[in-house]
Amino acid sequence: MTSKLCCVDWSPKEEAMEVQRLGWLGIRTDKFDSVVGFLEEILNLKKAIDQPGRAMFELPNGDPIDVFDASDPRYLHFTTGPVVGFVVKDVEDARRELVAAGVSDVGPVMRGDGFVWAHFRGPDGNLYEFQGRDRPDSPA
Repeated sequence: MTSKLCCVDWSPKEEAMEVQRLGWLGIRTDKFDSVVGFLEEILNLKKAIDQPGRAMFELPNGDPIDVFDASDPRYLHFTTGPVVGFVVKDVEDARRELVAAGVSDVGPVMRGDGFVWAHFRGPDGNLYEFQGRDRPDSPA
């Protein structure tokens, strides 16, 4: 059975990707200091990364919440509000499945700070990502 899904023809596959859980929340904001203060002082979250224009907090289970200053040019591609990362077993395989399905706005696989991810635009125009923890034996 083939159906039309997010502007591409889609057919279910026997070995399709499996989204395991939400694994990341990215917030680009013009109220960077206020959001960081709220997460730190009100929600009592601890910073795992503290950089100019970026603060990453980790929940007790290790799930990250990244806050980006809207004026920081490194994060201009986050244009539509919070960005959600879907945890998958293999980011590179999941990315290949999107490309094979005809999804045109799929970014490259990226790595940093112990994570691996690939951004893509959904049919709603919002930015999403597949993500996972980077393994030491993964190619850089």
